Amino acid sequence: MAGDQDQDVVAVILKDHRTMEELFRRMRSVEADRAGALAKFSALLIAHGEAEEAEVYGALKRFRNVDDEEVEHGVEEHAEGNEALLALLEVDEVGSDEWDARLEDLVKAVSHHVDEEERTILNGARESVPDERRAELGAAFLRERERQLAADCGSVENVRGIVRG
Repeated sequence: MAGDQDQDVVAVILKDHRTMEELFRRMRSVEADRAGALAKFSALLIAHGEAEEAEVYGALKRFRNVDDEEVEHGVEEHAEGNEALLALLEVDEVGSDEWDARLEDLVKAVSHHVDEEERTILNGARESVPDERRAELGAAFLRERERQLAADCGSVENVRGIVRG
C-alpha cells in the first residue's frame, strides 16, 4: 500500500525526533524566537511521549527483538524528560543564565532518550514488526498525538500535572 510508508510508526517517531532536534537549535539561538520554540517543543514532547506510551510501547512488547526492559526504561526516560521540561517552563526569563542551564539539562535528557530509543526499541521494531502492523501503530500514534496537541498538552499546567501525577 502506497500510503503506509507515511504512517510507519518508526518513520513518524523518527520524524518527531528530528523536529525536536531542530527546536533545540532554535531554543539555543539568540536570533530565534526562543519562547515560541519552547512552546512548540513542549507540546511536541508531551504529545509524542504520551502517544508512545498509550499506543506504541505496549504493542511492541509483544514482538521478539524488542527488549521489554528497554521499553520500560523508555517510560522512565519520558518522566525524566518531562521533569526537565517542567523545570525549564518554570523559569521566568527566557534566555537568562538559569533558562540556558535548564535548557541544557532538557537537551541532555531528551537527546539521551532519543539516541537510546532509536538504537534499541525502534531498530527492534523495524526488524521484528511487520510493515502492516507498523502502519497501524503509526496511525494510532498519530491519532493520539493529535488528540494531545489539540488539548494544549504542552501548557505548564498540564506538564506540571503529568510530572506531579
